[in-house]
Amino acid sequence: MELKNKRVLVVGLGKSGLAAAHFLKTLGARVTVSDARPATLIAELSELLDQGFMVEAGSHGLLTFRRQDLIVVSPGVPMSTPVLSQVRAMGAHIVGELELGAEYLKGEVVAVTGSNGKTTTTSLIGEILKAAGRPTLVGGNIGRPVTAMVEESTPESWSVLEVSSFQLETVETFKPRIALVLNITPDHLDRHGTFEAYAALKARITEFQTAEDFLILNGEDKETQLIAAKTMAQVYWFSGRRPMKRGAFVHGESILFVPREGAKPEPVMPVAEISLAGAHNVENVLAAVCAARLAGVESETIRAAVREFKAVEHRLEFVREVGDVRYYNDSKATNVDATMKAVEAFAGGIHLILGGKDKGSDYRVLEPFLRERVKTVITIGSAAEKIERQLDGVVKIERAETLQRAVAFAHEAAVAGDTVLLAPACASFDQFENYEQRGRVFKELVQGL
Repeated sequence: MELKNKRVLVVGLGKSGLAAAHFLKTLGARVTVSDARPATLIAELSELLDQGFMVEAGSHGLLTFRRQDLIVVSPGVPMSTPVLSQVRAMGAHIVGELELGAEYLKGEVVAVTGSNGKTTTTSLIGEILKAAGRPTLVGGNIGRPVTAMVEESTPESWSVLEVSSFQLETVETFKPRIALVLNITPDHLDRHGTFEAYAALKARITEFQTAEDFLILNGEDKETQLIAAKTMAQVYWFSGRRPMKRGAFVHGESILFVPREGAKPEPVMPVAEISLAGAHNVENVLAAVCAARLAGVESETIRAAVREFKAVEHRLEFVREVGDVRYYNDSKATNVDATMKAVEAFAGGIHLILGGKDKGSDYRVLEPFLRERVKTVITIGSAAEKIERQLDGVVKIERAETLQRAVAFAHEAAVAGDTVLLAPACASFDQFENYEQRGRVFKELVQGL
């Protein structure tokens, strides 16, 4: 993609958009940025203007979009945005920040997608590769945008990327050496419309892979299994329940890996050495084991790295114990399935904080888990009324509206041995900038008890 002196428009000035704009400038492109927010809300405006960027703020103008040789869309901007739909129909070339950065990224790429577990698995694979002495970069949907990783990448480096359905929506050639699909459960239906459309986007992670590449799938997830018929890559499986002919699985108390069909299973590590809570994290470890072995990392190195790995921030993160009540931050549980897995990680006595911005979710699927393990559901945010309506009669529900009031209520209600769990099953954008800010606020409130 030769971009010197080409007119390129970056749409959306979040972290990814800003990284893409600066990267494009290093390539010699004539860069314009467009953001629907008013100029007064764009903190970087003066800096962008000083650096020679053309800036359009407050709206997306059709004329601005039509004048470009290339349009780069941030993940947070839907392709259904009217002006994008219009110029696409006119033949405009539109890609996402992931596609742009991946074309220039040197070395091997491991890409991880799924509805839940992406951040933990991506981070763990990165730590294993680092422990093996590989030059390793971690980013994508977490940490650094892909375009910000390009300069540091080398032919010897491994880039481990978390990729979302938003990013996969705009890929054209993205071809990871090793791709992982951890699971597919309903999420982002407010943006993608149907579960089928969402699942189809997840499958795009393997769309451009060849027979020399690897695709790792969840042997216990029906929607993930269906992708095996759509790929040219070599398929490996992981399962916490039964042996796999090729891949990683739990047998008895150990994790084993089978490098090829008919081969003898190789012992990797005891399950008891995994420090992360919850059966879902055993699956995340199995997926990471698969990726690491396919990348050529020895089992002993994997074992040592997994043993040392701690929960990532905002993912079933232990915050503090107050009066024999334990507080956990799972702010990244932004969909119902993630919340279900978080609740499953505890035996009972849970005071569960639910709510935020609804994503078209059905909260009724939580019913059996709530009946069995949860004492109280405490609702916050704009989704509170829907949650209360769908879970009426299932469990005791208290509306707190704000996170501050939710923590205060939980602190009063919980008794010794109970657990207070923030696992909202919703996006955070009604009251917070993102799930990270929501998690940090929760931790600050808990520390202040």
